[in-house]
Amino acid sequence: MSVQVVAAKMAEVELKDVPSKELATVSPVTPKAEEQAVIKNEPNTAVTSSVSPTSESTPKGDPCPLTASPNPVKMPQASAMKRTDPQQNGGESFVNRDGTVAEAPRMKKIQFADQKQEFNKRPTKIGRRSLSRSISQSSTDSYSSAASYTDSSDDETSPRDKQQKNSKGSGDFCIKNIKQADFGRREIEIAEQEMPALMALRKRAQGEKPLAGAKVVGCTHITAQTAVLMETLAALGAQCRWAACNIYSTQNEVAAALAEGGFSVFAWKGESEDDFWWCIDRCVNVEGWQPNMILDDGGDLTHWIYKKYPNMFKKIKGIVEESVTGVHRLYQLSKAGKLCVPAMNVNDSVTKQKFDNLYCCRESILDGLKRTTDVMFGGKQVVVCGYGEVGKGCCAALKAMGSIVYVTEIDPICALQACMDGFRLVKLNEVIRQVDIVITCTGNKNVVVREYLDRMKNGCIVCNMGHSNTEIDVASLRTPELTWERVRSQVDHVIWPDGKRIVLLAEGRLLNLSCSTVPTFVLSITATTQALALIELYNAPEGRYKQDVYLLPKKMDEYVASLHLPTFDAHLTELTDEQAKYLGLNKNGPFKPNYYRY
Repeated sequence: MSVQVVAAKMAEVELKDVPSKELATVSPVTPKAEEQAVIKNEPNTAVTSSVSPTSESTPKGDPCPLTASPNPVKMPQASAMKRTDPQQNGGESFVNRDGTVAEAPRMKKIQFADQKQEFNKRPTKIGRRSLSRSISQSSTDSYSSAASYTDSSDDETSPRDKQQKNSKGSGDFCIKNIKQADFGRREIEIAEQEMPALMALRKRAQGEKPLAGAKVVGCTHITAQTAVLMETLAALGAQCRWAACNIYSTQNEVAAALAEGGFSVFAWKGESEDDFWWCIDRCVNVEGWQPNMILDDGGDLTHWIYKKYPNMFKKIKGIVEESVTGVHRLYQLSKAGKLCVPAMNVNDSVTKQKFDNLYCCRESILDGLKRTTDVMFGGKQVVVCGYGEVGKGCCAALKAMGSIVYVTEIDPICALQACMDGFRLVKLNEVIRQVDIVITCTGNKNVVVREYLDRMKNGCIVCNMGHSNTEIDVASLRTPELTWERVRSQVDHVIWPDGKRIVLLAEGRLLNLSCSTVPTFVLSITATTQALALIELYNAPEGRYKQDVYLLPKKMDEYVASLHLPTFDAHLTELTDEQAKYLGLNKNGPFKPNYYRY
């Protein structure tokens, strides 16, 4: 057996377990300088082919010559003829000008330096497991690529047990990892580009501070868009302390950027119920700091102050609430005579309701379902519970994707709208066995109860687009006979004894903000209404607002919309004096009465 064949056999043994992607394919001629190639050869297996004495070795100018052990292989000239020797199993050799034959270096034995280094760093079995977990987490975590920067060690330690400080030495915050601040700052900068109204408010407030002296305690989703709102409030003169209204929606890197910027933020993605209330308490109960304004999303913060610190309301000037659930709670308090400060219902302002609820959900429902389940919508049977603004947005998006959409409703007016829009109105128990996806959008409780969950088909996807986690009876699924299996972040299989399983998203919490994201431009509209409501309540003369719930003034609603029109290069038509007189309007608005339904 020739030496070349022996070398080939040993090379095959040596390389049989090396993944093909670790091996480089290069030209048999001298490699380029930038390739930095290195040949691996075992001792005593050097190629001993006959090489012409006149053949030139690798040029001195080549910074990375090919080497072999014990003796270097001389490369043939580029002008040599290449041939394939059938006796060498397809191995390539070169015929020099003098007729001698030189074998080319084995291609499989060349490995680039950076590839070799990467190969040597392959994780052990334990490492692979943690790596796959972190990849799964970053691919489905909070809506931003920065999630992949999370240090895996952070997952094992609760932020409540850490002592963290920002670069200025302040530790008045509790977040996942302050080291992520730079990534969060980039997220915030991106959001600023899509939030023109808030940026305009900052510019207009340079000469005056309409919120000077305001101490705002907030409980909302802590995202890049909320960060733009908080920094706008600070630019308007307010001091802010903030907690999250949803245990899954916090963007950890954004919370880090806010903490680095001096904001007292208490939130991280994946809080427990105990963590959730602890964070709210840390926002409110701080020595030497008394809030005088509340910005709430869901009413949890307001509820906590009423329950634990009712005396604080003596100095609070007003509450701004932006969710269906929170507004419902405020009206209940008002009806019972327990609302002791004015409250602004931002949720039912036209700009918030139409744009945040309708247009936002029309886009984010698809995003949330795709990110979590990779489902294809064409031909799927979907039931949407509730045909309010959120339900309308979800139905429109799913219908456009080719889904067969059913609607459940209690309100005959909304029900008639669903029928006129081409959807079949049903009771949930009529279709629960056949649908592929169930989406709740009601703001109510026990919409999907255990009876319906038991009757669902195998593989049915169940999720919630309403604010609260009460619409799907998740508690009834936490029983010994059912098995919970975590598929990926915010995605669980709930498995019945007979093997049937459903796919539950975000444990029944808000899908789009728990599992995906919300369009920034829409949040600009909502955040601007919140900022203006805070300014209005904080600066209102005593007696203008009583202890009741108010809608955002129509003039402010129109102002919010006008601040966003320049983004579309849109130009409003102006009334003439004669036209304004004919309609009985002020030329500068408001243009519609409060009872007008858009």
